[in-house]
Amino acid sequence: MEDKKLITIGRQFGSCGRIIGENVAKLLGIQCYDKQLIKQVAKESGLWENLLDEMDEKHSNSFLYSIVMDPYAFSYSFENQGYGMNLNQRAFMATYNTIEKIAKEGSGVFIGRCSDYVLREQEKVLRVFIYAPMEARIKSVMERFNLSEKQAKEQIQKEDKARASYYNYYTSKKWGKMDSYDLCIDSSILGPEKTAEMIIEFYNRM
Repeated sequence: MEDKKLITIGRQFGSCGRIIGENVAKLLGIQCYDKQLIKQVAKESGLWENLLDEMDEKHSNSFLYSIVMDPYAFSYSFENQGYGMNLNQRAFMATYNTIEKIAKEGSGVFIGRCSDYVLREQEKVLRVFIYAPMEARIKSVMERFNLSEKQAKEQIQKEDKARASYYNYYTSKKWGKMDSYDLCIDSSILGPEKTAEMIIEFYNRM
């Protein structure tokens, strides 16, 4: 049986992290788990897919939010783990368990969603963080979403803040800090395709 290949990718918004992850998965001939992971979580947990999508890599400490998003209103039962959790926490645990299950069954490239933390006890996992200078990210976001320079910068700051808040809250680690990962790469130097090749080469040498 061929060895499992497990790679997690954290990324700054606009750094092409998702594209790089997809390239890595394609070159290795394995599945990349990003948005489709939400669909799988929704199917296995019973949470609404559009609700999980809205809460993806976000969390809220708002007391009012917890009341409005009362999990019992959705008739959701998280077996042996749901008591006392608000919907944000239940969504995280559903995602956590899905990533863990997928990794136990086979190979995969996992984009964000604290996957490096979830798979921290798995053997031979490469934990990657993709970043890039603000100028490069602004250009990428402007082209991708047809935004002005100001709008692109604001969107980057908003998304990075949400991702950092989500990661820091659920892992008690610091998002983007080097000692949380095995490999940190500036994607603007080589571009998405060559960066993906570099990640694979690094993985093969582990």
